Amino acid sequence: MSAQEHPLGISFEFFPPNTDAGREKLMRNRDLLAERNPRFFSVTYGAGGSTQNRTITTVNAVRECGITTAPHLSCVGSEKAQLRELLTDYKAQGINSLVALRGDLPSGMGGIGELRYANELVEFIREETGDHFEIAVAAYPESHPQAASFESDLQNFARKMNAGANLAITQYFFTADAYFHFVERARQLGVEAPIIPGIMPITNYSKLARFSDACGAEIPRWIRKQLEAYGDDSAAIADFGEEVISRLAQRLLDGGAPGLHFYTLNQAEPTLKIVDNITGRS
Repeated sequence: MSAQEHPLGISFEFFPPNTDAGREKLMRNRDLLAERNPRFFSVTYGAGGSTQNRTITTVNAVRECGITTAPHLSCVGSEKAQLRELLTDYKAQGINSLVALRGDLPSGMGGIGELRYANELVEFIREETGDHFEIAVAAYPESHPQAASFESDLQNFARKMNAGANLAITQYFFTADAYFHFVERARQLGVEAPIIPGIMPITNYSKLARFSDACGAEIPRWIRKQLEAYGDDSAAIADFGEEVISRLAQRLLDGGAPGLHFYTLNQAEPTLKIVDNITGRS
């Protein structure tokens, strides 16, 4: 089954740019990705809401193309009054999808806020807005880097889903079996909602290694060694990355994944190549 044949299809994540050139580039890449008819776009939200204003601005710019755009919303470092105001603003603007996250407390910020965990945020959103928003939450097939154990992380995930989430988007990974095992275990806990795998295109080894170390995503040794062997040959890295991630994406779809969510890093070309490989588009 291709991504286009599944009702959930594909989705793409952006981050709020902080320069005029970055904003112009994002709009160009949004238009290119919009041609693939994604189910939705999402826009990230910095630690403690540190990019809140840029997130709102970016969401409104991205959604001008007519595709549903979901802001990320994190609770750590935020008070209920702030979150309530933001939810009211989103409703008034016609936004009806959110990605609800615990988030990270930025350095130098004092209190953790009134809501400590993502399940509490989901409950709060439901209490305040009923069923207005489709809510996505995060999932970690290889376990959250701060989790005490895989089992405790799985229980935390089930709590988020049971609090009222509609779907989950995973952290990126490079081992399909990690995703399939996570989904199987989640189903055993009664989670029936879609769990969409997150996909990270490979274009730069040093950045990928830094991201992966920070978020707990395991880069298999054979991929690390091959990327190291390419050194500064960016074209070889891009070609290898396209092949590896296209195979991973296809295996996930063949195994029943309900769509794919791409972490684009505000780039279009690497993601488009993968999407076109798995949809047979020339």
